[in-house]
Amino acid sequence: MAIIEITSLTHPGVELFATLTEAQLRNRIEPDKGVFIAESPKVIRVALDAGYKPLALMCEQRHITGDAADIIAQCNEIPVYTGNRQLLAQLTGYTLTRGVLCAMHRPTPRSVAEVCANAHRIVVIDGVVDTTNIGAIFRSAAALGIDAVLLTPTSCDPLNRRAVRVSMGSVFLVPWTWIDSPLTSLHSLGFSTAAMALSDNSISIDHPALQQEDKLAIIMGTEGDGLSHEVITEADYTVRIPMSHHVDSLNVAAAAAVAFWELRRR
Repeated sequence: MAIIEITSLTHPGVELFATLTEAQLRNRIEPDKGVFIAESPKVIRVALDAGYKPLALMCEQRHITGDAADIIAQCNEIPVYTGNRQLLAQLTGYTLTRGVLCAMHRPTPRSVAEVCANAHRIVVIDGVVDTTNIGAIFRSAAALGIDAVLLTPTSCDPLNRRAVRVSMGSVFLVPWTWIDSPLTSLHSLGFSTAAMALSDNSISIDHPALQQEDKLAIIMGTEGDGLSHEVITEADYTVRIPMSHHVDSLNVAAAAAVAFWELRRR
């Protein structure tokens, strides 16, 4: 284990935590070489327990023998960069949550069929771009019995640093991948599709037909406009959450939590 104290913003090796953008970390061209940043000891522990491979740690000095001691001991073959709180905040552009960051290898992308094998309840996240919403949806998915998460390419990356932190590490607990093919392709895997949207022919979320579905894909749409007309018309069901006080909709993360609970496999 090499604990390296840094005293400047240009110290060799800290680029992972400072100068690379989220897009550069993700590395779309060579996904197997991509990196992501996990933030806070609790989240890092969840990632390590799930088998994610660490590359480097950045840690405030006071946490080396404190909150991060067990992580440092577990990751004893990688560099640990440390410095005072002010320097690290200046380096990264934000104050470290719980004083610890971990750069990790991105996992090898998985196929939709692999992720959905043996699944009965999945969620498709279509065009949701807010990192907080993505993290919250993953946290609800893990807690409320969703077996897998699929995301369209227009959605936010689940391994975005903030999304990972908001999810409290739930992105490491639920299988997920990107879906490039039309959502109707899920029929070939045995799933019926339920688009969460307001329309003239929508059914209530507590409709008995939904509970009878053995394999159901719940489709959640973008924060502003919701799901496209094409997605809604091609879905097997259009589903609404009954509202009171003339409220017409919920935030996508809140709606997802309601849908996951009500449509869970009994």
